[in-house]
Amino acid sequence: QVQLVESGGGLVQPGGSLRLSCVASGSTLDYYAIAWFRQAPGKESEGVSCMGPSSDGSIYYADSVKGRFAASRDSAKNMVYLQMNSLKPDDTAVYYCAADPTIATMMCESPGRYHYWGQGTQVTVSS
Repeated sequence: QVQLVESGGGLVQPGGSLRLSCVASGSTLDYYAIAWFRQAPGKESEGVSCMGPSSDGSIYYADSVKGRFAASRDSAKNMVYLQMNSLKPDDTAVYYCAADPTIATMMCESPGRYHYWGQGTQVTVSS
């Protein structure tokens, strides 16, 4: 059983930056595929960044965030991060980290494929 807890959301002006954190307990994340999803009101859930188990090393980014967002792992702390730069109002959403031990690809699978989810953290980009 894995528990995921996100933090780091907040209100930021357009062009600003935030770093989201997701800490895991119950198991090491090295053996899990990790995804960052976001859900905006009235929109479908979007996988913004995904990575396979840490032996893979590759990271996927949605076109909407490519070049602005960067995901990473810290195995020693059992945490994953999503650095978000050059934020836009369209980035406003609740952001979730998700994990699953059976996904081997770096690509974002459908949300239903991820077994473990954090509680979400609100990111609001507004002037």
